[in-house]
Amino acid sequence: MSKTVIHSDKAPAAIGTYSQAIKAGNTVYMSGQIPLDPKTMELVEGFEAQTVQVFENLKAVAEAAGGSLKDIVKLNIFLTDLGNFATVNEVMSRYFQQPYPARAAIGIAALPKAAQVEMDAIMVLD
Repeated sequence: MSKTVIHSDKAPAAIGTYSQAIKAGNTVYMSGQIPLDPKTMELVEGFEAQTVQVFENLKAVAEAAGGSLKDIVKLNIFLTDLGNFATVNEVMSRYFQQPYPARAAIGIAALPKAAQVEMDAIMVLD
């Protein structure tokens, strides 16, 4: 099976040895997104704003792959403070309707650039 690199200028450029996403068949594996503003490559301020920026970054990559957030079947959320879980749910409700993707929320010690949230996803295209 061939692999296709997915790239969007509307999402932050990769800051390491990875691609924003890889498409294999009709499945798209989206790399973790932290709340970097793609124009400035700087973190946005505040947890809610960081969560919104991560969803906007994922949305841009999904669209570059020919899909949308509704095509995400699995979402992993990494949080440096699980006390922010309710805020994640509230912000996520702005971007997704039922049926929601399968999801994990994982508490971790630290993220790149001192971000408070990171998400990666798997998307399946029709």
